[in-house]
Amino acid sequence: MTRRAAIAAPNSSATQAGVHALGSGGNAVDAAIAAMVTATATEPGIVSPLGGAFINIWPVDGDPVVIDGNVEMPGRGAAPERFGKGLIECVTTYGGGLTTYAGPGSVAIPGMFAGMGLAHERFGAAPWGELLGNAATLAADGFQLSHTAASYFELVAHSIFAWDPDTRRIYTNDAAAWEPGHEIRDDSLVATLRQIGEEGAASVYTGDIAARIVADMSERGGLITARDLADYRPVARKPLRTRLNGWELACNPPPAIGGPVLTAMLRLIGDVSGPVSPEHAARVMKDVLDLRLHRVDVADDLETAGHELLETIAAMGAVGLPTSPDTAHVSVVDSDGNACAITASAGYGSGMYVGGTGMLGNNALGEPELNRRGLHALTPGTRMASNMSPTTARHPDGTVLSIGTPGADRITTALLQVLLHFCLHGETLQYAVDAPRLHVRHLDDGTVRIDHEASETLLEALTDLRAAGAQTAVPLHAHEPHSMYFGGVGAALRAPDGELTAASDPRRDAATVVG
Repeated sequence: MTRRAAIAAPNSSATQAGVHALGSGGNAVDAAIAAMVTATATEPGIVSPLGGAFINIWPVDGDPVVIDGNVEMPGRGAAPERFGKGLIECVTTYGGGLTTYAGPGSVAIPGMFAGMGLAHERFGAAPWGELLGNAATLAADGFQLSHTAASYFELVAHSIFAWDPDTRRIYTNDAAAWEPGHEIRDDSLVATLRQIGEEGAASVYTGDIAARIVADMSERGGLITARDLADYRPVARKPLRTRLNGWELACNPPPAIGGPVLTAMLRLIGDVSGPVSPEHAARVMKDVLDLRLHRVDVADDLETAGHELLETIAAMGAVGLPTSPDTAHVSVVDSDGNACAITASAGYGSGMYVGGTGMLGNNALGEPELNRRGLHALTPGTRMASNMSPTTARHPDGTVLSIGTPGADRITTALLQVLLHFCLHGETLQYAVDAPRLHVRHLDDGTVRIDHEASETLLEALTDLRAAGAQTAVPLHAHEPHSMYFGGVGAALRAPDGELTAASDPRRDAATVVG
């Protein structure tokens, strides 16, 4: 019998791919892989196939596991003079102003396909070729540029996506942004997806596609070598576990940063049953993000630093409550009770159309917030830092949740707020996703401010926070309601009676389906 599932994904093509995977005998893992591959092919600028991913799987009959397919620092065997080269500075107004680096030198070793390959090998039920083949078919039909992608291209089409002639020709209107709904089709990408479906994920690392990537990187000044791709290995990791009002949550573990930060916030709040105010949530965010900035982001060993962050939080204890939140995410829960959450990222995009494959490269090496020790400063083979935090959860009553979001450093704060609304306050999943958000932001000049969506309730709580002792110096910065800046949470849920529901975020184009 074909399984049913609740699927939340970036667009309807992705949810369609997930439903097709179920019809091919697949489960939540197959549906999530198919949906995410399709999203990387149909949400240009937001995510791309040559990025990194974390795959959080909680099977109905086993313990949760996180497959780490994150990007890695390249340069094994590369000549010293290649380091520090191939970077193009790009200044945008995204998020109130940001400088990032594109170009061949910004592309880290992609891990998404390797991670998906391992997840499918261990937990999948549908044929791999079906998952990739359907993504290729959907891309071959052409896809309409989403409002989310179009709004991002409006900011970066002239910079990140204009320097490479192929990228400029396919994805921009001569370095200007296409309007939402513009149809895009790329036969090279379709052929590449079909090839990966036929040959397996190894094609990207040791096969023909790998050879094309390496040749292009060598010619145009990138760092990725044949040895980098051949040596890349996805890693199955034991997730971080924490509890919230009876729920048990499994989060992305170190060396990723996002999961430890989210877990630290949840643990700092404590296993409480009463409501948590926006003022209290903001204090927790600031405490944890202060620790992250000074102890984790600049650490030599991110895995050790992530665990030390949690040890520090444990020593601090729970904060007592007063007595009077460019990346893509897919969440799937199937009718058997399997949960899978995949978050994938290509950073802000390198703009590089790699090796004629149709796949755009990530720019993880050019993101300052992921490279606080300096660009190209890491040792080749080092896993990069990541804010991604796909999360799965179970309740003793049998409820199963899969949840995650894009949004860079807003990932953890967005998820914290949604989990508080849903798991702690008992509000509906869609209400929890829709509710106005805030984020404690560390600015480049060393100051801190609280970004928040326009909301009388939030503004009143945050005004009280500013008036409370040491918090008087924290300024507020308002965004429009449901601003893309605060992420795009996608969640899937199975109730104890087997009812399936999914929730998508009005902050970004998204799609849900129960099929």
